[in-house]
Amino acid sequence: MTEAIIGELWREQILDQGREGVFLVLVGFLGSFLFIRTSTRLMRSPRVPWWPGSVSTGDVHIHHLVFGIALMVVAPTLAYGIGEEPPWWELTAVAFGIGAGLTFDEFALWLHLDDVYWAEEGRRSVDAVVITGVFIMVVFLGVTPFELDGSDWELFLISLAGALISIGTVAVCFLKRRIGHGIGGLFLYPLAFYGAVRLAKPNSAWARRFYGERNARKQARAEHRFRHNRVERIYDRFRVAIGGRPSEMIEAPRRETGA
Repeated sequence: MTEAIIGELWREQILDQGREGVFLVLVGFLGSFLFIRTSTRLMRSPRVPWWPGSVSTGDVHIHHLVFGIALMVVAPTLAYGIGEEPPWWELTAVAFGIGAGLTFDEFALWLHLDDVYWAEEGRRSVDAVVITGVFIMVVFLGVTPFELDGSDWELFLISLAGALISIGTVAVCFLKRRIGHGIGGLFLYPLAFYGAVRLAKPNSAWARRFYGERNARKQARAEHRFRHNRVERIYDRFRVAIGGRPSEMIEAPRRETGA
């Protein structure tokens, strides 16, 4: 009975809607991210010394994003060459998702061009995975945040301008690290506008560029505002639960206790 229901849902909601490929990409993306993040946390833990370590060759440490980038190149190339030939087309979709998960798990590394995986900056990888996962989910559900009217060139230009303004506003939210406003703003523009005009989080790219020494008053306001923000504390707990604690959060208590 259960298998019949699942099969019917798979056929009606995924196959008949042409969403199989996106669904497999999503499964590969989330699955590989959760696996590799769990693996790196086990490598880091002294309680499981038997867990295999990272890949190294002499003084060269090979990050798993290297394998992710390779998969993201090979998988779509094979998909275009093979066409919609089962099961290879489905396997290439999963492989692309796996490659994307491995790559975005180290998003902070290719953003900062430094090994900040366990640093405070490394937590941006979790932010990137959340944003990317939501985007893939949106596409899977068939939701179109932006639509372009191609009936005539005037309406097309107007709708294009509106889409660019929306995308730009959402980008400002992400630069201010107002992730929730940015994601929600993809579907409800006032949320993105609200997030874009509000104060940036103190450790965001926007704050580093426009606050700090340039605007010490705003920097102080941001630090005070988000130090006591309940939503921020909940999201920080989520990032720790998914991505692990940054080295700074582990070493600080040790220094305080003299360990």
